[in-house]
Amino acid sequence: MSRSFIEILTEYLKDNNLTQSQFARAIGAKPSLVNDWLRGKAKPSYDNICAIAKAYDGEIEYFLGLKD
Repeated sequence: MSRSFIEILTEYLKDNNLTQSQFARAIGAKPSLVNDWLRGKAKPSYDNICAIAKAYDGEIEYFLGLKD
């Protein structure tokens, strides 16, 4: 069963003891954008996905729901 980006990001933040602001800062985004993702009001753009991949090298498959 596939998981939503909301579930994946929520789990990642919790497991890595990161705040939304810390995560946003690491990917060069506004904390309000990360909050919108977590609330289902928006989805990450291609550029956001690339920034996540760059900031969290090796974790992009996790964020895309391709691995646990």
